[in-house]
Amino acid sequence: MLFGADLDAAGDFYRELYERADWPAFTVPLAAGHRLHVVYRTFDDDPGIDCLVHHPDWDRAERLAVADGHFMGPALSWPELVAAADNGLPGGSTTDPEARLLLLLPALGDDDVPDDAAERPTSALRALIGVEDPEALAAALLDGQGAPGTATWTTTGDGVRINDGPYSYRNPANRFALPPARLARVSAAPAF
Repeated sequence: MLFGADLDAAGDFYRELYERADWPAFTVPLAAGHRLHVVYRTFDDDPGIDCLVHHPDWDRAERLAVADGHFMGPALSWPELVAAADNGLPGGSTTDPEARLLLLLPALGDDDVPDDAAERPTSALRALIGVEDPEALAAALLDGQGAPGTATWTTTGDGVRINDGPYSYRNPANRFALPPARLARVSAAPAF
């Protein structure tokens, strides 16, 4: 058992989630009508998870990260993740900041997390997940930070948050990066 997790229960949950005909989606509201969506694509041969940000006035949601065989990301810096988890806005899938933090944690990629950052996922894991060693799991999650790895985040002179991740849509140096205007509107989403 990894970190004391019930692997049978985890496997049952995974099968239940991915055997659904619809795509489960979890939403975290941001200020001014913006929303973060975590969508589980349940294709039989190519399942994956997408992290998107959207506003009703936009013509499209902006994909920020993908967790599948062709991973992309990171989507969020540590301050963005914490701001989205803690904003307390009603609506979405949950208002619980600990659940929001765990839901969004796979979208994290930040090489500058604070020294005490592990306290947040440790508390969330202790409260919501049945693992024997939440401290070790939280440390592992923050050390690993998903397939795209960590990135250095900066803010441009015009206020756009970007990173240097080689697989990131938010790295303007990548050929697949969001165009400048779309990077700007992602950065302008409140809580980012």
